[in-house]
Amino acid sequence: MTTSLGTRVLYGAGGAVGAAKEAAYTMFILLFYTQVLGLSGTVTGLIIAVSLIWDGISDPLVGSLSDRLRSRHGRRHPFMALSIIPLGLGFVGLFTPPQAVVDNSTWLAGWLLFWSLWVRTFVTTFAIPHLALSAEITSDYHERSQVLGARMGFMFLSAVLLPAVALTVIFPEQDGVDGRFDPARYPLYGMLSCAVVWIMATLSTLGTRRHIQPEVAQPGGNSRTTLRTLFSDLRRTLGNRNFRLLIGYDIAATSAYGVISTLNILVWTFFWAFSAAEISIILSLPTLLGVALAMLTLGPLGRRFSKQRLVQLSLTCLILNCLWLYPLQLFGWLPTDSGKLVFILNFVFMLIFMYLFMVRIVSSNPIVADLTDEHELDHGMRQEAGFFSVINFVSKLATVAGPLYGGLALDIIGLETGMRPGDVPLATQHGLVYALGLGVIPPLLVALWIISRVSSSQAHVEAVQAQIAARRQHSTEG
Repeated sequence: MTTSLGTRVLYGAGGAVGAAKEAAYTMFILLFYTQVLGLSGTVTGLIIAVSLIWDGISDPLVGSLSDRLRSRHGRRHPFMALSIIPLGLGFVGLFTPPQAVVDNSTWLAGWLLFWSLWVRTFVTTFAIPHLALSAEITSDYHERSQVLGARMGFMFLSAVLLPAVALTVIFPEQDGVDGRFDPARYPLYGMLSCAVVWIMATLSTLGTRRHIQPEVAQPGGNSRTTLRTLFSDLRRTLGNRNFRLLIGYDIAATSAYGVISTLNILVWTFFWAFSAAEISIILSLPTLLGVALAMLTLGPLGRRFSKQRLVQLSLTCLILNCLWLYPLQLFGWLPTDSGKLVFILNFVFMLIFMYLFMVRIVSSNPIVADLTDEHELDHGMRQEAGFFSVINFVSKLATVAGPLYGGLALDIIGLETGMRPGDVPLATQHGLVYALGLGVIPPLLVALWIISRVSSSQAHVEAVQAQIAARRQHSTEG
């Protein structure tokens, strides 16, 4: 069945849920809790890392529960619906610590830990079933890329537009004071994130109801999730060689992304000395253009190259893109008083980066959906949520590298609490850039090497699906 544009849009809207979490943690949490509230960078990084570990541990559990659920509302939608309200409230709590908590560093650390665990738990209970739903909406090789592409489009746009709007509306400079360093502004950002989650998650949940599949047979008729079934499901998914390679690739690529997302806002603020308005533009417009360009070109590219080849090409170009901008400034090759030129170059850099990153993500996620067909052929059961939960699990563990690495880097290079743009020593500014490069380029090279070993093609996927269809028909006739 061909998926309509409306179906892809409504499904894709759910991508904004994960994006709200990403926006909070990549753009504001480290800045808010360290530079505004005064919590140690190392402590903040450790807390975020702990919450990420829990986030990853909860993924396989939710995946197994979702795969085995039997209800008239299907396997995915009950989890999605029940997550919406508490998740939105979690963002309010995250950005609204009471003054008594702020005044005590131990309480503040506990507050950050509690709400980080809360937010990440309910993101998991929505996002894992939502990802698995993509494989149920369509089995077509190319349409899976379109469906997941819509999700990633919404995710990218929301992850960028949400903070961009916030930087413009909530955190603008007033009376010479940078709004990002005003603690009174952050509760408004929490409420904005809450509203985005409630609206987009509700649209996605209600808009995909016609794809509910209430009855899904499981081996032995066992629909209960226990530790035994959880480990059994995990063992079966890890039995696929291509999936194991995909896990290794994702660990490396996500580690690089975690470092970028953690340090970018600080590099823009202290190294390039961009204002909140300038950061808002660099975040929003290149992303809009990059996502639009990716959506226009992925179709023709997908017909010419396999998903694996597109991932390889995008990674290669991402690495090359990391090697040209920062050396221009570090080695003094840019003219003095070149503010406009610096801004334009950063704009171009982000446009290239967002386009390539979009191509990489959209090309790699459908490979996971394709592997669920291999799994059904080998084991006689559908475990879409199991596969996506495992890949999310390792991604989140890999993302731990970002805040952990970033928090330690801040303390090592000497970016002290309370520092403002213009007051940071040159050595510290350069330290930020070197920390960014060392945390990004090596893992991207590893990811490129691993993905080259994955064996996946359209012909193989279609052959597997044909065998599954024949077996189902035989079973029905029998």
